[in-house]
Amino acid sequence: MSTPIVQIEHLSYHFGQQLVLDDITLEIPGGSIYGFLGPNGAGKTTTLRLLLGLLRKRNACIRLFGADIATNRIAILKRVGSLIEQPSLYLQLTGRENLEVFRRSYQCPKQRINEVLEMVDLLDAGNKKAGSYSLGMKQRLAIAVALLHDPELLVLDEPTNGLDPNGIIATRALIHHLNTAHGKTILISSHLLSEVEKMATHVGIIHKGRLLFNGTLSALQQLKSNHARIEIEVNDPDKAMLLLKDDFEPLYANGKISVAFESQQRTAQLNALLHQQGIEVYKIFVIKDDLENLFVKIINN
Repeated sequence: MSTPIVQIEHLSYHFGQQLVLDDITLEIPGGSIYGFLGPNGAGKTTTLRLLLGLLRKRNACIRLFGADIATNRIAILKRVGSLIEQPSLYLQLTGRENLEVFRRSYQCPKQRINEVLEMVDLLDAGNKKAGSYSLGMKQRLAIAVALLHDPELLVLDEPTNGLDPNGIIATRALIHHLNTAHGKTILISSHLLSEVEKMATHVGIIHKGRLLFNGTLSALQQLKSNHARIEIEVNDPDKAMLLLKDDFEPLYANGKISVAFESQQRTAQLNALLHQQGIEVYKIFVIKDDLENLFVKIINN
């Protein structure tokens, strides 16, 4: 997983006089699920369009599979499947007929239609018109289209956007399956941080065109742990605050004492100290930032 499939160096982009992307540099390792996170308007879709050669870049280097997209676009796109913004489907045609249209364009063997329908769990619905599909089924059919030519890299722009909880769960399971069972490297853009945390191995956070974080999911979760605190409820908060003030820098609010979480051993020492001084501890627990709160902290730095 160490070899980069995607490399972007110093990518900036303007729409007229408006700076949309500001010096973006990132790498996506082969075999990873890369979550590209940011609020609407942050620059996610523009980055993906540039990555696929749908917009012309200026003064930047974008490489896929080690080749520059500007001079090797056709060869590169034969190895990439993508779903950007809304699925483009013929609603009057069945799922199979939609795939047949694209199969002829890709010049894939006919058996590939059944293979991709099975991958996205639409084999039984293949003969139904796409117009009768739920939003989640349309999304999966669009992913099936992107998989027809068996790409190595799959680029999905907001794949769970607008889906109900069942659709989100099904899409998440599909992405995991394509990555683990079929070896696809997957780039997902999303504003749903909690969803990406359940899928991604690597994460980039973009805000107002600037990349604020780029690394592994575990590194992001470590940031979350670094913001964790211990909350304590005791019978005598005033005495506890005096006891802890020198070594633990406690805060007091809403009837609870909180201190920075350092380690499990340090938490045990704190608990033992309170008991030794005759303070009854009713509750003691660790509170970690969720990714939503962490995201707010990162973009406001």
